[in-house]
Amino acid sequence: MRLPNWLGQHIAAFRAVLVFTVVLGIAYPLLLVGIGLLPGLHSRAEGSFVTSGSQRVGSKLIGQSFVDDDGNGIPRYFQSRPSAAGDGYDPTASSASNLGPESIEDVLPVGGDEGTQSLLTQVCARSLSVGALNGVSGARPFCTSDGVGAVLRVFRRDGLTGPATRVVSVNEAQPAQPFLASFEGVRVESAVPGEDYSGGVLTPVRGSAPRTPAVPSDAVTASGSGLDPHITPAYAQLQLPRVARERGATEAAIQRLVDDNTAGRSLGFMGAKRVNVVRLNLALDQDFPVR
Repeated sequence: MRLPNWLGQHIAAFRAVLVFTVVLGIAYPLLLVGIGLLPGLHSRAEGSFVTSGSQRVGSKLIGQSFVDDDGNGIPRYFQSRPSAAGDGYDPTASSASNLGPESIEDVLPVGGDEGTQSLLTQVCARSLSVGALNGVSGARPFCTSDGVGAVLRVFRRDGLTGPATRVVSVNEAQPAQPFLASFEGVRVESAVPGEDYSGGVLTPVRGSAPRTPAVPSDAVTASGSGLDPHITPAYAQLQLPRVARERGATEAAIQRLVDDNTAGRSLGFMGAKRVNVVRLNLALDQDFPVR
């Protein structure tokens, strides 16, 4: 007996769903699981865990924050770069800050509103903090000595041109003392939170900080994923004397651990050398535990 056309179409569709369910929903996942169990791939498939003794303490692919309850870096550990993933290195909230080079003006706190820091101010504040932790200058171009973006709104007689008539340090709220006393002969004011200064020309001020700051850029900026466990060798070298002192070890001994946990360029030519902070700090605890 010949089935109705509509019924034949439904049966054909059901068969297709059944076949694809078996192939893509059962066979393919099992194949990938089997491949993941092959020697050399098993640890990667399991998440590349790192252990302390018999306890899993993290993954060598996901960074961690080595800070105290107040968010301050713990001196005996190498510090990771900042993270924009959740509250920091949250693998369920991988993300970047989505702030770019043009993010230089803060939204100052008003009433119960906490405001928003620009990327420039975040970088300036982090640089001061990293510098203080490691005993070096945290000064950076376009940053004030207090760790905010050195940015002015300059109001000119003819709009965008002409002599300045009013100058406001937009990232410093009253009653703070502006980082500059005057600009083009006009007294610099600190900003009033909530006041609109959009009519002024946004003007970053470089200042006298060295062209190459003592604090490397990866110490003050987050990775695109917020989960990168690596820092540059330059940032590791900045921290090495502090860690050696806190661990009661020689710098040469700590340098050997840094070298052991430094990877070269991918395939020999892509990217740059990088130091895995998670594995390095685990090695520190094993070889130079703090008594």
